[in-house]
This record gives sequence, C-alpha cells and structure tokens, in this order.
Amino acid sequence: METHTPSPDWYSMSDLAIVKELCGILKQVRLQQNITQEQLAVKAGLSRSAISKMETGRSAVELLTVIQVLRALQQLHLLDPWEVKATLSPLLVAKLTAKGRLRASGSTSDHI
Repeated sequence: METHTPSPDWYSMSDLAIVKELCGILKQVRLQQNITQEQLAVKAGLSRSAISKMETGRSAVELLTVIQVLRALQQLHLLDPWEVKATLSPLLVAKLTAKGRLRASGSTSDHI
C-alpha cells in the first residue's frame, strides 16, 4: 500500500533544499522500479558516481542530467506541469479589437 506524503512547501525552501528534494524523488522512483544506480547510469548514459552524487545532493545537478534520468526512468511526463499555455496578452487583445471600437458620441459622420 502506498503512503502519501504531503507535498513540500517549495516556496519556503532554499534552492539547494529544492535540488535535494527533487533528487530524493528521483531516487525514490529508481528504487520503486527496482533499478540499481549502475543500471540507471547505463540507461541514462551517465556514470554510476554521477547518479550517486545526484541522489545524495553532493554536487550541483545540471538540468540535462535530470532530463537524462527522467528519460531513463520513463518519467518525462513529470515535466507536463511545466508547460505554459499560450495566451493573448491584454495589449494584443486591445490592439486587435481597437478597429471595432466606437466613440461614445457616435460616429463622426453624425456630427457633419
């Protein structure tokens, strides 16, 4: 039976604490998949020591390394929340609708 741990309060954590937390999560995923550090290293194209350092937070972790590990663990879907949907800016909306705006006093042809 899985136990649910509460999500960390990311905003109250330092940057290094966030890195350690994320690396700990990657380690948990690896262990849940019953994969050794060596097996993960081979799948990710990294050294076993790089995996070890990443999991313990002993060294700075590059985003590329995280992506390689996520891919090797088949967990790239965890990046889905990072997607930002394209929206129209309020300035662009105003610009696009400006031609359809009418003056409060009516059209200029009424005053001739």
